[in-house]
Amino acid sequence: MREANCFSLNKLHKYRFGRNEKLKSRKAIGNLFSAGEKLNHFPFRCIWLYNKELPYVRVAVSVSSRNFKKAVHRNRIKRLMREAYRLNKELLVAQRENTPPGLDIMIIYTGKELPEFDYVEQQIKKLLSKISASIEHH
Repeated sequence: MREANCFSLNKLHKYRFGRNEKLKSRKAIGNLFSAGEKLNHFPFRCIWLYNKELPYVRVAVSVSSRNFKKAVHRNRIKRLMREAYRLNKELLVAQRENTPPGLDIMIIYTGKELPEFDYVEQQIKKLLSKISASIEHH
């Protein structure tokens, strides 16, 4: 007989980063860059925009090929960024009860060195709290 898992389904669900949470559309990304609000927190630049058509937050991550020539390094940084967001997205999602439902976010890594996960997670936490604070003031 199988042992009961210590995590409930609801706890696991909040840590998912599913297909509907990923910002992929070229049109949506173009709209984000043309009309979005910018926020800097080294080593990240963030652009965000309300999306009234969707009831959830969508996120895209990017790393400049100018700073990192090797795709292996760019992919590693993007993987670290997505994982840090996945683990800490409740900082952004939990405080969005009084605001319009949809939000599109693009997080761009602007640093020049290959980071460690602990540093990326710490900075993503600060960035998400800055975003939620600017949304509250908006």
